[in-house]
Amino acid sequence: MADPSSYRPKPGQIPDAPGVYKFRDEHRRVIYVGKAKSLRQRLANYFQDLAGLHPRTRSMVTTAASVEWTVVNNEVEALQLEYSWIKEFDPRFNVKYRDDKSYPYLAVTMNEQFPRVQVMRGAKKKGVRYFGPYGHAWAIRDTVDLLLRAFPVRTCSAGVFKNATRTGRPCLLGYIGKCSAPCVERVTPEVHRELAEDFCDFMAGRTGTYIRRLERQMADAAEEMEYERAARLRDDIDALKKAMEKSAVVLADATDADLIALAEDELEAAVQIFHVRGGRVRGQRGWVTDKVEAVTSGDLVEHALQQLYGEESGDAVPKEVLVPALPDPIEPVQEWLTERRGANVSLRIPQRGDKKALMETVARNAQQSLVLHKTKRASDLTTRSRALEEIAAALELDSAPLRVECYDISHLQGDDVVASMVVFEDGLARKSEYRRFQIKGFEGQDDVRSMHEVITRRFKRYLAEKERTGEWVDEETGEIADLGPTEEDGRPKRFAYPPQLVVVDGGQPQVAAAKRALDELGIDDIAVCGLAKRLEEVWVPDEDDPVILPRTSEGLYLLQRVRDEAHRFAITYQRNKRSKRFRAGPLDAVPGLGDARKQTLIKHFGSVKRLRSATIDQICEVPGVGRKTAEAVLAALAGAVPAGPAVNTATGEIMEEEEPVTAGTSEERRGQET
Repeated sequence: MADPSSYRPKPGQIPDAPGVYKFRDEHRRVIYVGKAKSLRQRLANYFQDLAGLHPRTRSMVTTAASVEWTVVNNEVEALQLEYSWIKEFDPRFNVKYRDDKSYPYLAVTMNEQFPRVQVMRGAKKKGVRYFGPYGHAWAIRDTVDLLLRAFPVRTCSAGVFKNATRTGRPCLLGYIGKCSAPCVERVTPEVHRELAEDFCDFMAGRTGTYIRRLERQMADAAEEMEYERAARLRDDIDALKKAMEKSAVVLADATDADLIALAEDELEAAVQIFHVRGGRVRGQRGWVTDKVEAVTSGDLVEHALQQLYGEESGDAVPKEVLVPALPDPIEPVQEWLTERRGANVSLRIPQRGDKKALMETVARNAQQSLVLHKTKRASDLTTRSRALEEIAAALELDSAPLRVECYDISHLQGDDVVASMVVFEDGLARKSEYRRFQIKGFEGQDDVRSMHEVITRRFKRYLAEKERTGEWVDEETGEIADLGPTEEDGRPKRFAYPPQLVVVDGGQPQVAAAKRALDELGIDDIAVCGLAKRLEEVWVPDEDDPVILPRTSEGLYLLQRVRDEAHRFAITYQRNKRSKRFRAGPLDAVPGLGDARKQTLIKHFGSVKRLRSATIDQICEVPGVGRKTAEAVLAALAGAVPAGPAVNTATGEIMEEEEPVTAGTSEERRGQET
């Protein structure tokens, strides 16, 4: 591990100008590339106290052994040079694109004498028109098959074309009317090129003009009684409309735009792109980004733009790019895109209308992509085994922790304090073992004390279950206590199985509280650690420094997933509990009065105030309410203190407002917004 001060440049050496910088390791390999408006200010941020750096940045500067830079004229040139160097050196600490597959494009080889329509992947070639990308090659072939009837362009390979020219016989597509057969000179090169250009125009979104032209030709043919030609044109129109139906209109103004959406957590982000041409979704692509460096949403958008348009030019860069967050600063990126296109490019966040609605669809696709990626990763047995082994090695455990329990505390400003316990066995969630706790030992906000209480209660139950099942017998009495009912299959209801590892959501204080609770119970064979969310540090008891797992560690990924699941489970319980408290009213205290009859009573009388002033006989008139229930209702309402009357502060007049049906409605609304 290198000391950054050993290679820190002197302040006067670093120019105060735009540029691009490279960090190299001891073997002269480039490990990070970045750009800056001011190299002096940016590089100074890397050479501050290590404790103040983000863990990923700290790991990078301690791995590096030198830094160098190149001054450029402006930020746009810095953006271009940064992209070139990232492509050239593939630095390990820059954003990594996990999905590196080559997406298929529909390509028309306009650089050949007889242009060919085909599926192409990989680097783009000069003189070839590209449409897409598409998610699957079969989607391209389906589209082409429909369009060949109206645009019988060559689709055969060079070998097949030469063989047909030599024999004077076209291929099958030439016989069935899906190729104009230029190989046997049925059409001239000029006519075939015109067909290819019409095909490109149609794919570029200029569909309405071409269909109207075919409809006029069909009408003219019918008027001249050329019915066979009219029928062929009719079938061509039907084929084109069917191809158009495969990509429905999503933007009514026939916009050419790319929409980019993100779904991210602390470690990874999914990027999803929809390519809209002529108002229709013509292609879709996406990848999962490993957040090796500390990046914001705006940084991820900038990296995505570099990935998408770094090697594009002209119409391949649309005139409008819609994003969820803007790079900071936006001007160099927008100017760079404009240079790539050769015309103005609008880079913005959609605020309303169809474009905002479509962006929400793209965002849902990104979220599903991230969930699918995590599911695949978690379901892989080899990956899970490696994660457990890495955790065992990092925490110096005797064996892999096959059962892991994680605890989290949740509250709203000290109210409704609850805790959650989630269980992972063999690296997979075991939801039937999840448990929820209400903090009962005290009131107020104290996460450390709450953690101590929860761990104590959980493992007291565990010891009690051991005692009940005979696995542990009290040394003083030698008796086994009867601790209540079991499930129908004879298994204990709760807390029967101990974990090999307890994970708490928090840092040193929470870990110390959990360890103290276990020590007080005499349990010394269960490991404890904590995962601090801000810096993803793993804390262990009685250690002043955290354990730093590698950024690409499967063990860190599993711990984070366990922690996030505990947080989700805790906050869901806390919100439900708070909502129930806000909805509580005087009728809740009436035994045997369910929600349906509560609603019936309120609907019958119109408000709680009128129900309170009703007699027992009047309440008995409500369907389903007997005299005993009516007496209980009046008793409950008599014990509840009615709200004071509203007063107009300007006039002093008492306002006759109906009492609300449920208490705390506005407070509930504020709580949900929080």
